[in-house]
Amino acid sequence: MSDAQVQSTRDGAILYDAAACGAARPDADWFDPAHWAAQGRAETRGGGRGGVAFVETPAGACVLRHYHRGGLAARASADSYLWTGARRTRSFREFRLLDHLAAAGLPVPAPVAARYVRDGLAYRADLIVRRIPSVDTLAERLARGALDVPLGERVGATLARFHAAGACHADLNAHNILLDARNNVALIDFDRGSLRKPAMSWQQANLARLRRSLVKLGAHRRFDDFDTRFWHPLLGAYHATLARSPVVAAARGSGR
Repeated sequence: MSDAQVQSTRDGAILYDAAACGAARPDADWFDPAHWAAQGRAETRGGGRGGVAFVETPAGACVLRHYHRGGLAARASADSYLWTGARRTRSFREFRLLDHLAAAGLPVPAPVAARYVRDGLAYRADLIVRRIPSVDTLAERLARGALDVPLGERVGATLARFHAAGACHADLNAHNILLDARNNVALIDFDRGSLRKPAMSWQQANLARLRRSLVKLGAHRRFDDFDTRFWHPLLGAYHATLARSPVVAAARGSGR
Protein backbone atom coordinates (compact mmCIF):
# COMPACT_ATOMS: atom_id res chain seq x y z
CA MET A 1 0.00 0.00 0.00
CA SER A 2 1.10 3.59 -0.53
CA ASP A 3 2.08 5.99 2.24
CA ALA A 4 -1.27 7.78 2.02
CA GLN A 5 -1.55 11.05 3.92
CA VAL A 6 -4.19 13.77 4.09
CA GLN A 7 -3.54 17.48 4.31
CA SER A 8 -6.28 20.02 4.87
CA THR A 9 -6.67 22.99 2.56
CA ARG A 10 -8.59 26.24 2.89
CA ASP A 11 -11.66 24.77 1.20
CA GLY A 12 -11.16 21.00 1.26
CA ALA A 13 -8.39 18.43 1.51
CA ILE A 14 -5.74 16.58 -0.50
CA LEU A 15 -5.01 12.86 -0.16
CA TYR A 16 -1.61 11.89 -1.51
CA ASP A 17 1.07 9.21 -1.58
CA ALA A 18 3.91 10.71 0.41
CA ALA A 19 6.36 8.08 -0.82
CA ALA A 20 5.62 8.89 -4.47
CA CYS A 21 5.70 12.66 -3.98
CA GLY A 22 8.88 12.70 -1.93
CA ALA A 23 9.78 16.12 -0.57
CA ALA A 24 7.14 17.77 -2.77
CA ARG A 25 3.73 18.10 -1.12
CA PRO A 26 0.85 18.49 -3.59
CA ASP A 27 -1.03 21.77 -3.44
CA ALA A 28 -3.79 23.38 -5.49
CA ASP A 29 -1.40 24.04 -8.40
CA TRP A 30 -0.91 20.32 -8.94
CA PHE A 31 -4.57 20.04 -9.97
CA ASP A 32 -4.49 22.97 -12.41
CA PRO A 33 -3.51 21.99 -15.98
CA ALA A 34 -2.61 25.63 -16.68
CA HIS A 35 0.05 25.47 -13.95
CA TRP A 36 1.84 22.62 -15.70
CA ALA A 37 1.23 24.07 -19.16
CA ALA A 38 2.92 27.33 -18.16
CA GLN A 39 6.04 25.29 -17.43
CA GLY A 40 5.77 23.31 -20.65
CA ARG A 41 4.95 20.20 -18.65
CA ALA A 42 1.39 19.45 -19.73
CA GLU A 43 -0.49 18.01 -22.68
CA THR A 44 -4.28 18.18 -22.62
CA ARG A 45 -6.36 15.63 -24.49
CA GLY A 46 -10.07 15.26 -25.03
CA GLY A 47 -12.17 12.15 -24.65
CA GLY A 48 -14.46 10.94 -21.93
CA ARG A 49 -16.18 13.46 -19.70
CA GLY A 50 -14.00 16.54 -19.91
CA GLY A 51 -10.76 14.89 -21.01
CA VAL A 52 -7.50 14.60 -19.11
CA ALA A 53 -4.14 16.32 -18.92
CA PHE A 54 -0.82 14.48 -19.13
CA VAL A 55 1.51 16.28 -16.75
CA GLU A 56 5.12 15.96 -15.61
CA THR A 57 5.02 16.27 -11.82
CA PRO A 58 7.72 15.89 -9.16
CA ALA A 59 6.28 12.37 -8.77
CA GLY A 60 6.92 11.64 -12.46
CA ALA A 61 4.71 11.37 -15.54
CA CYS A 62 1.07 11.48 -14.46
CA VAL A 63 -2.48 11.84 -15.68
CA LEU A 64 -4.64 14.59 -14.16
CA ARG A 65 -8.41 14.16 -14.37
CA HIS A 66 -11.14 16.53 -13.24
CA TYR A 67 -14.39 14.78 -12.37
CA HIS A 68 -17.26 15.69 -14.69
CA ARG A 69 -20.83 14.52 -14.58
CA GLY A 70 -22.32 12.61 -17.47
CA GLY A 71 -25.81 12.11 -18.81
CA LEU A 72 -28.79 14.11 -17.60
CA ALA A 73 -27.06 15.07 -14.35
CA ALA A 74 -24.64 17.25 -16.32
CA ARG A 75 -27.49 19.57 -17.25
CA ALA A 76 -27.87 20.59 -13.61
CA SER A 77 -24.15 20.82 -12.88
CA ALA A 78 -21.19 19.86 -15.04
CA ASP A 79 -18.83 18.97 -12.21
CA SER A 80 -20.50 19.52 -8.83
CA TYR A 81 -21.46 16.65 -6.51
CA LEU A 82 -23.47 16.46 -3.30
CA TRP A 83 -21.29 16.56 -0.19
CA THR A 84 -21.73 13.47 2.01
CA GLY A 85 -18.35 13.37 3.72
CA ALA A 86 -14.68 13.35 2.75
CA ARG A 87 -14.31 9.58 2.53
CA ARG A 88 -17.28 9.39 0.14
CA THR A 89 -15.95 11.93 -2.36
CA ARG A 90 -15.39 10.50 -5.84
CA SER A 91 -11.69 11.33 -5.81
CA PHE A 92 -10.85 9.89 -2.37
CA ARG A 93 -12.82 6.72 -3.08
CA GLU A 94 -11.09 6.13 -6.40
CA PHE A 95 -7.66 6.88 -4.89
CA ARG A 96 -8.19 4.28 -2.15
CA LEU A 97 -9.60 1.68 -4.55
CA LEU A 98 -6.68 2.07 -6.96
CA ASP A 99 -4.28 1.90 -4.03
CA HIS A 100 -5.84 -1.39 -2.92
CA LEU A 101 -5.82 -2.89 -6.41
CA ALA A 102 -2.22 -1.85 -7.10
CA ALA A 103 -1.12 -3.37 -3.79
CA ALA A 104 -2.87 -6.59 -4.82
CA GLY A 105 -0.71 -6.72 -7.95
CA LEU A 106 -3.47 -5.82 -10.39
CA PRO A 107 -2.57 -3.69 -13.45
CA VAL A 108 -3.94 -0.24 -12.67
CA PRO A 109 -2.32 3.20 -12.62
CA ALA A 110 -0.99 3.90 -9.14
CA PRO A 111 -2.70 6.85 -7.44
CA VAL A 112 -0.53 9.87 -6.64
CA ALA A 113 -2.91 12.52 -5.28
CA ALA A 114 -6.61 13.32 -4.98
CA ARG A 115 -8.45 16.37 -3.77
CA TYR A 116 -11.89 17.78 -3.17
CA VAL A 117 -12.95 21.42 -2.96
CA ARG A 118 -16.09 22.14 -0.94
CA ASP A 119 -18.66 24.80 -1.68
CA GLY A 120 -21.43 24.52 0.91
CA LEU A 121 -23.35 21.31 0.29
CA ALA A 122 -21.45 20.58 -2.92
CA TYR A 123 -17.90 19.70 -3.89
CA ARG A 124 -15.68 19.34 -6.95
CA ALA A 125 -12.88 16.81 -7.28
CA ASP A 126 -9.69 15.86 -9.12
CA LEU A 127 -7.38 12.85 -9.27
CA ILE A 128 -3.75 12.37 -10.29
CA VAL A 129 -2.46 8.90 -11.18
CA ARG A 130 0.76 7.65 -12.66
CA ARG A 131 0.79 7.52 -16.45
CA ILE A 132 1.12 4.10 -18.05
CA PRO A 133 3.54 4.71 -20.95
CA SER A 134 3.34 3.58 -24.56
CA VAL A 135 -0.17 2.18 -24.61
CA ASP A 136 -3.20 2.04 -26.90
CA THR A 137 -6.80 1.62 -25.86
CA LEU A 138 -8.74 -1.43 -26.91
CA ALA A 139 -10.94 0.98 -28.88
CA GLU A 140 -7.91 2.16 -30.86
CA ARG A 141 -6.87 -1.43 -31.57
CA LEU A 142 -10.37 -2.14 -32.87
CA ALA A 143 -10.27 0.94 -35.10
CA ARG A 144 -6.99 -0.30 -36.61
CA GLY A 145 -8.39 -3.78 -37.17
CA ALA A 146 -5.86 -5.23 -34.72
CA LEU A 147 -8.04 -7.64 -32.76
CA ASP A 148 -7.11 -11.32 -32.74
CA VAL A 149 -7.32 -14.50 -30.66
CA PRO A 150 -4.19 -13.94 -28.50
CA LEU A 151 -5.32 -10.41 -27.65
CA GLY A 152 -8.78 -11.63 -26.70
CA GLU A 153 -7.23 -14.23 -24.43
CA ARG A 154 -5.00 -11.66 -22.73
CA VAL A 155 -7.91 -9.31 -22.10
CA GLY A 156 -10.15 -12.11 -20.81
CA ALA A 157 -7.52 -13.48 -18.43
CA THR A 158 -6.85 -10.01 -17.03
CA LEU A 159 -10.52 -9.26 -16.48
CA ALA A 160 -10.85 -12.54 -14.60
CA ARG A 161 -8.06 -11.52 -12.22
CA PHE A 162 -9.93 -8.33 -11.37
CA HIS A 163 -13.22 -10.16 -10.89
CA ALA A 164 -11.64 -12.85 -8.73
CA ALA A 165 -10.36 -10.05 -6.48
CA GLY A 166 -13.87 -8.58 -6.27
CA ALA A 167 -13.02 -5.49 -8.32
CA CYS A 168 -16.12 -4.22 -10.11
CA HIS A 169 -15.47 -1.60 -12.78
CA ALA A 170 -18.50 0.67 -13.08
CA ASP A 171 -17.83 1.56 -16.74
CA LEU A 172 -15.94 -1.30 -18.37
CA ASN A 173 -15.64 -0.25 -22.00
CA ALA A 174 -13.09 -0.41 -24.78
CA HIS A 175 -11.71 3.05 -23.92
CA ASN A 176 -10.82 2.00 -20.37
CA ILE A 177 -8.72 -1.02 -21.35
CA LEU A 178 -5.07 -0.19 -22.14
CA LEU A 179 -2.63 -2.38 -24.07
CA ASP A 180 1.11 -2.02 -24.51
CA ALA A 181 3.27 -3.34 -27.35
CA ARG A 182 3.44 -6.77 -25.71
CA ASN A 183 -0.33 -6.85 -25.17
CA ASN A 184 -0.03 -6.43 -21.42
CA VAL A 185 -3.44 -5.25 -20.24
CA ALA A 186 -4.33 -2.54 -17.70
CA LEU A 187 -7.62 -1.02 -16.61
CA ILE A 188 -8.17 2.67 -15.96
CA ASP A 189 -10.94 5.00 -14.73
CA PHE A 190 -12.31 3.31 -11.63
CA ASP A 191 -14.64 6.20 -10.79
CA ARG A 192 -17.64 4.65 -8.99
CA GLY A 193 -15.84 1.29 -8.98
CA SER A 194 -16.13 -0.91 -5.91
CA LEU A 195 -14.97 -4.05 -4.16
CA ARG A 196 -17.66 -6.73 -4.01
CA LYS A 197 -18.02 -10.36 -3.10
CA PRO A 198 -17.36 -12.25 -6.36
CA ALA A 199 -20.72 -13.13 -7.93
CA MET A 200 -21.81 -14.08 -11.42
CA SER A 201 -24.46 -11.34 -11.59
CA TRP A 202 -22.18 -8.32 -11.52
CA GLN A 203 -19.31 -10.11 -13.25
CA GLN A 204 -21.48 -10.97 -16.26
CA ALA A 205 -22.92 -7.46 -16.26
CA ASN A 206 -19.35 -6.11 -16.55
CA LEU A 207 -18.63 -8.36 -19.52
CA ALA A 208 -21.93 -7.47 -21.18
CA ARG A 209 -21.08 -3.78 -20.85
CA LEU A 210 -17.74 -4.34 -22.55
CA ARG A 211 -19.36 -6.26 -25.39
CA ARG A 212 -21.91 -3.48 -25.96
CA SER A 213 -19.04 -1.00 -26.12
CA LEU A 214 -17.21 -3.03 -28.76
CA VAL A 215 -20.35 -3.53 -30.82
CA LYS A 216 -21.16 0.18 -30.63
CA LEU A 217 -17.66 0.94 -31.91
CA GLY A 218 -18.30 -1.25 -34.94
CA ALA A 219 -16.77 -4.62 -34.02
CA HIS A 220 -19.15 -6.55 -36.25
CA ARG A 221 -18.76 -4.11 -39.11
CA ARG A 222 -15.00 -4.36 -38.87
CA PHE A 223 -14.87 -8.13 -38.50
CA ASP A 224 -17.37 -10.62 -39.89
CA ASP A 225 -15.83 -13.16 -37.50
CA PHE A 226 -15.64 -10.88 -34.43
CA ASP A 227 -16.97 -13.57 -32.07
CA THR A 228 -14.53 -16.28 -33.14
CA ARG A 229 -11.64 -13.84 -33.67
CA PHE A 230 -11.90 -12.04 -30.34
CA TRP A 231 -14.97 -12.42 -28.14
CA HIS A 232 -15.09 -16.19 -27.73
CA PRO A 233 -11.34 -16.40 -26.95
CA LEU A 234 -11.85 -13.61 -24.41
CA LEU A 235 -14.64 -15.54 -22.70
CA GLY A 236 -12.70 -18.80 -22.80
CA ALA A 237 -9.63 -17.30 -21.14
CA TYR A 238 -11.82 -15.40 -18.68
CA HIS A 239 -13.64 -18.50 -17.43
CA ALA A 240 -10.49 -20.63 -17.37
CA THR A 241 -8.59 -18.03 -15.33
CA LEU A 242 -11.52 -17.43 -13.00
CA ALA A 243 -11.87 -21.17 -12.36
CA ARG A 244 -8.23 -21.31 -11.24
CA SER A 245 -8.54 -18.40 -8.84
CA PRO A 246 -8.10 -19.17 -5.12
CA VAL A 247 -11.55 -17.75 -4.31
CA VAL A 248 -13.34 -20.06 -6.74
CA ALA A 249 -11.20 -23.05 -5.76
CA ALA A 250 -11.96 -22.48 -2.08
CA ALA A 251 -15.70 -22.18 -2.79
CA ARG A 252 -15.65 -25.44 -4.70
CA GLY A 253 -13.69 -27.14 -1.95
CA SER A 254 -16.24 -26.10 0.65
CA GLY A 255 -19.10 -27.38 -1.53
CA ARG A 256 -20.71 -23.96 -1.98
